[in-house]
Amino acid sequence: TRELQDAMQSIIMLVTSVVEMRDPYTAGHQRKVGNLAAALAEKMAFDRDFINRVRIIGYIHDLGKIIVPSEILNKPGRLTDLEFALIRNHPTQGFDMLNRVSIPGRIAEAVYQHHERCDGSGYPRGIGEQEIMPESHVLIVADVVEAMMSHRPYRPAMGLSAALDEIRANVGKLYNPDVAQACLDLFEQDGYLLDEKERPISFTV
Repeated sequence: TRELQDAMQSIIMLVTSVVEMRDPYTAGHQRKVGNLAAALAEKMAFDRDFINRVRIIGYIHDLGKIIVPSEILNKPGRLTDLEFALIRNHPTQGFDMLNRVSIPGRIAEAVYQHHERCDGSGYPRGIGEQEIMPESHVLIVADVVEAMMSHRPYRPAMGLSAALDEIRANVGKLYNPDVAQACLDLFEQDGYLLDEKERPISFTV
């Protein structure tokens, strides 16, 4: 029903807001990643359910960061090994939290995988391209591009050119080739601009 859809959207956006309150330097990051992921999926001609699903995943993919102390999230200098280990654990924490509620399993698994890479060099499990879900492949590229384009406590924004150069340089190694090409085309041909507006979502996923 419409009332249920509205309630679920409110819960998703509440989760997004909680993460942003813990990590104010990345305010808008999850919405921008979710909207970019949806735009990439649409560019790749995925169906509406897939497009909607990656938007939801993007909106909540950093949920696990709520367990990371704010002084680590907002630290301007180099992280210690222990601090970095806590950061690297956030996909696992997000996965564990989502598995405690009634939400489609593909959403939780994609949150778990959003820092993996095609060559197995990612985390937390070091899985490779064939094991990474299509939703995660889209989210991985969207997350990297948005992060590089935005300011962080430890560095200034690097800009669109640097972000696209990163994707172009690591096609097939870190990033799925089809998603990488869609990303390059979306920005360079279609003139896409990052969008942090909250978009309607549906739970027919």
